Amino acid sequence: MANTNSNSTNDNAGTSASQGSSSSGSEKSFIASAQEVLGDAVDATVQAVKEHPVAAAAVAAGAAAAVGGAVYAATQLGGDKGGSGSSSSSKK
Repeated sequence: MANTNSNSTNDNAGTSASQGSSSSGSEKSFIASAQEVLGDAVDATVQAVKEHPVAAAAVAAGAAAAVGGAVYAATQLGGDKGGSGSSSSSKK
């Protein structure tokens, strides 16, 4: 009986090892397909910018303004954390 159990364990280990090698192959194909899709997206973006440069500049400016606004809001919401207190002393 002990031999039967060890054989089934060895068979399972062999199956797991073969599944591991097939999953690494599928990971490689997944990465390759992701690179292809990303490359297509970059090409489409470059083509759109070439066709509509003013709109692309407007989108970039809007994105920069949104990021700047978010940073400004984050600094204002932080408030005075009891640091140097120089802002309250300058008001006097």
